[in-house]
Order: sequence, then C-alpha cells, then structure tokens
Amino acid sequence: MGLALVHSRARAGVAAPAVQVEVHLSGGLPSTQIVGLPAAAVRESRDRVRAAILCAQFEYPQRRITINLAPADLPKDGGRFDLPIALGILAASGQIDRDALAGCEFLGELGLTGELRPVDGVLPAVLAATREGRRLVVPAGSGAEAALARGAEAYVARTLLEACAGLADRAALPRAAGDDRPANADAAAAHGRPDPARLPDLAVVRGQVQARRALEIAAAGAHHLLMSGPPGCGKTLLASCLPGLLPEASEAEALETAAVHSISGRGIDPANWRRRPLRSPHHGASPVALAGGGNPPRPGEISLAHNGVLFLDELPEWSRTALEILREPLESGRITVSRAARSAEFPARFQLVAAMNPCPCGWAGDPASRCQCTPDLVRRYWSRLSGPLLDRIDLHLAMARLAPALLRLDAAPGESSAPVRERVQAARAAQLARAGQLNAHLDAAMLATTCRLDAAGQRLLEQAGERLQLTARSLHRVLRVARTIADLAGVDAIAGAHLAEALGYRMPAPIAVPAG
Repeated sequence: MGLALVHSRARAGVAAPAVQVEVHLSGGLPSTQIVGLPAAAVRESRDRVRAAILCAQFEYPQRRITINLAPADLPKDGGRFDLPIALGILAASGQIDRDALAGCEFLGELGLTGELRPVDGVLPAVLAATREGRRLVVPAGSGAEAALARGAEAYVARTLLEACAGLADRAALPRAAGDDRPANADAAAAHGRPDPARLPDLAVVRGQVQARRALEIAAAGAHHLLMSGPPGCGKTLLASCLPGLLPEASEAEALETAAVHSISGRGIDPANWRRRPLRSPHHGASPVALAGGGNPPRPGEISLAHNGVLFLDELPEWSRTALEILREPLESGRITVSRAARSAEFPARFQLVAAMNPCPCGWAGDPASRCQCTPDLVRRYWSRLSGPLLDRIDLHLAMARLAPALLRLDAAPGESSAPVRERVQAARAAQLARAGQLNAHLDAAMLATTCRLDAAGQRLLEQAGERLQLTARSLHRVLRVARTIADLAGVDAIAGAHLAEALGYRMPAPIAVPAG
C-alpha cells in the first residue's frame, strides 16, 4: 500500500485555505474515488488526471485509489486540484519521490495531454503559501499573476511532465516572471503605475467651481459624493476625473484589490494592477451583480471597486433593493455574501460617487422653467432614495446648468488635475500621520480627538443640526468633511469657515419648481 500527501489551496472568498490532498493506494478492483466535499468539476478530475498521466508516459496504477481532500467540511470546486491529485497518485505509486513534495504547494488544471491550464484565485494562494513558508507551483499561464506578490517563491510549469522533472531536479522550474520596477515614467505606466496623462483632466471641466471644490474635498478625505443636476451639467465628467486626483495605491492596497479581481473570474491585467479601479455599472444591474453572489460566491461591483471609485449614474433609477445593499458596506467597508450552503466575506472599501437628476424630467429648478413635473412627482422621485442611504453620503451637491458663454471652445481652461492632486496628497499625508487612516474612516473615538471644535463652532454645529434636522451620523460626517477642509487648508484646528463649508454640503429636502 502507498500513501502520499500533497499541499494545495482552495478558494473561499478572498482567502485561500489550505487543502491537503491525500492519495491512498490499496488492493482491490481498480477504481478511483474522490472524497472530501468535491464539486462536480473536482469529481471529473479523475478522468482528466488519468489521461494526463498516461500521455506523460507514466503508469496509471491499476489499484483501488482513494483521494481525500482535507478538511472534509470545506467545499472544493474547479479544476485547481488536478495537478496535486496527479502528483499524489504518482508519488503514492513510487514513480516520483514523495519527499520532494514537502515544502511545496501546487495548483493547476490538467488537459488530457498533460498541459497545465491557468486557474483563478492564484494571487490569494501565493500570498497564503508565502505566509506558510512554502513554495507554490502554478501553470505558466498564471505566472504573471503569481509574480505580483513580491518576495514570494512562485514557480511555473507548462506540463505535468515538466512539473515532475522539476521535482526530481532534472530541470529546475522557472520562477514566475518578476515585477521589476521600470526606471522611466512610460515604462512605469506600462507596469500598472497610474499615468495621470491617460486619465481625464480636471481642466476640461468648464465652470462648476463649487463642484470642482467638492470633488477635491471628496478626493482628499475619501468622502462619498452625490451630485444632483440637470442633464449635461458635467456630473459624469466630474466623476471620471476623480481617479486622476487620487494618489497612487500602496502595494498593500493594490494586492488587496488584485486578489478580489483574481477570484472574480475576470482575471488580472498585470499591466494595470496598480491602478485604482473605477467601476460604473449600469443602473439596470441586479442586486447580485452589485453585491456579489453565485455558487460559489463571487465578488460584485462594490468589491471590484475596493480601494477605488464606484460611480452610480441615474441613482433613483436603480432598484430599491440594490441601493439598500450599499448601506452596510458604506459603513463597514466589507460585505458578506450568504447562500444556502456557503458564505463568503469580501472587502468593499470603495468611494461612492453618485449622480442623479433633480426630477424625472431633469429640469427642476432650471431658470428656463422647462420642468413639467408636479411637486408630488418630484417627491416620489426622491423617495426612491431612502433616508438611511442619503445619510451615509458625506457630500450632497446641487449643480446648475452652465451658461453657453462658459462653454466656448476658446474659453480659458480651469485648474488642471496636477496641482489638485498635490493638495490631495498633502492632505492625505496629514491624515495618515495624525490618525493612521483617512478622515472618512474615522470612528467616534477618533472624532473626539481629531475633530474638536471651539465654543463658537460647537454652537454653529448644534444650530445647524436643529435647523436641518441632522442625525447623529450626519453630524459626524459633517465633522469629518470639516476636518478634511482644514487639512486642505493646512491648519490643525477646525475653524468656523471650515465647518460652515462642510454644512453647506448637506443637501436640504428637494423643492419642486412648478412648470410655468
């Protein structure tokens, strides 16, 4: 009888729990059985593995083969266990050295010819294997993704035969392609470092001085922003400019985001992995597409926007169920997707930018009096957005239609993104030095120490809270915004002017303008 143990990794959300592939050969009629809660794709691996072993000129044991994927209570899915199962069979039958498997982990789907095909979720597996001090062998097609984890021992193999030869030291397995940092800006952009020149520049935004200011505040403190205005006033253009104002993601943030994309089934673009994501799903997207779901659970749009921007246009046109899903992630930065048999937790620390019209026809409040909506119709339109959701948005901005004179092609451009980005970076650096996190993420305890007001400021806040009927959550968000405005000004104390500006971004209840 022969027994072999091979290490591998499953997929559970953004985690990669360890899986031990135990292969046992015993007497009896030839058969192959896989146990340990395998999905259909895993059970089918016995046929793929048999063909791959035979094509690699190895002998498939004519024995009773029992394959256990431990732990038994962890669901296993996909073809990622084909390679460890094949190596386990070969080691248990004495065709390769079972001691060579120690200290290594394996992932990969096998073709019938023995070719190794890429699998998803490689990056979380590489990070987990590195923490355990083991090497990871992956298909060559997944090498670029595995190389994103700097310092990890990740190796690639093209075929089952090549993996076996590497274990026998007959041919050293090549290391996954490294992420050598380029020396110039063009090469840096090609390796995923943000290239501001490729992003929409704030200079193309004409007029809208207050909106530009609100966008700068949102970028500096990672605040959520809601823009309301008539069609064509620049809401979508402003939202597209926001990623160009944000600083480059740290390596830890980029790896977190890349891990989410790795398990999504969409893969990772190694050339753009350092760029902060900008997700703009259509308003017809389902709640599952927004939050995530499926079996096994996959991340949705709010998780794919982790450490980036989630832009929701035509906000009232979204289904009420989809919008209410945003409430918890906006507070916690995480979302748990639960299904009957499985559940998974995904990171969702995104910056929400939403846009909407002031009424169904879009022209409420326009000086031209083009609005044909009744006050009751406008109220019903706004009632599609719940109070708790609006309460979680820091900046409420009402925009107006631009005068034709401001849209002249020969008009002087506004301030570009570069100086704004410098101010944003300076403000964020001050926040991280003071509290270790951005202002939008400050909890109640940190608010008490970082957002203190003098007596006049406290009176102003209390009076505004009574007049605008602000909740405790709204008051806390006003304080966070005021703290960001003070950081942009480069001062330590929140002055009355900073607080007054922050209060100006709390949108009052909409008032319909009758047609006439």
